[in-house]
Amino acid sequence: MATLVTGVAGFIGFHVAQRMLARGDDIVGIDCINDYYSVQLKQDRLAELERSSNRKLQFEQVDFAEHEALDKTLAKHDIDRIIHLGAQAGVRYSIEQPRAYVQSNLVGHLNLLEVARYRRSSHMVYASSSSVYGGNKTLPFSVDDRVDHPMSLYAATKKSDELMSETYAHLYRLPLTGLRFFTVYGPWGRPDMAMWIFTQKILAGEAPRFHLHR
Repeated sequence: MATLVTGVAGFIGFHVAQRMLARGDDIVGIDCINDYYSVQLKQDRLAELERSSNRKLQFEQVDFAEHEALDKTLAKHDIDRIIHLGAQAGVRYSIEQPRAYVQSNLVGHLNLLEVARYRRSSHMVYASSSSVYGGNKTLPFSVDDRVDHPMSLYAATKKSDELMSETYAHLYRLPLTGLRFFTVYGPWGRPDMAMWIFTQKILAGEAPRFHLHR
């Protein structure tokens, strides 16, 4: 039985799949390859996975927010576990394109919960975000903190994902684990993140610009 990895062409999904393939796991990886950032970078990540997969990776290009297309695609595969890392990322972009976040992060997450429910998945791990802590002033952050005041639509969608997951875990006894990622960076990283933007400007001889919010 394979593990379904969503967002497999994304930064985190790529690295998770890489580690799993290295230990011999079978993976069904899905991604819609949208153009939020460089499509070429996503394709290069997939090519890197293919080179090292030893035929253990089966990739499908599909948008998991489209439930009929998702169900049709997954009908060809035996899946036991789910690692749901695909999402519309980026806090600032959620101000410009709010519907993209509702479609991918809310509708898409529900679709994966339904897959887990009907496939009777042994475990589903999904990506939440440290953004759910919002304006919380208590440090360090704790999973016991109240997270009722998200400061962006992105954070609100991730908090909603946690609530939906809690409901599904209760109703259907699904083993679900949400991970509140903080800033994740490294090789093959997302070019819209600050460290890459600053590095690119420095290499081009330009001064990085900082915006301070009070």
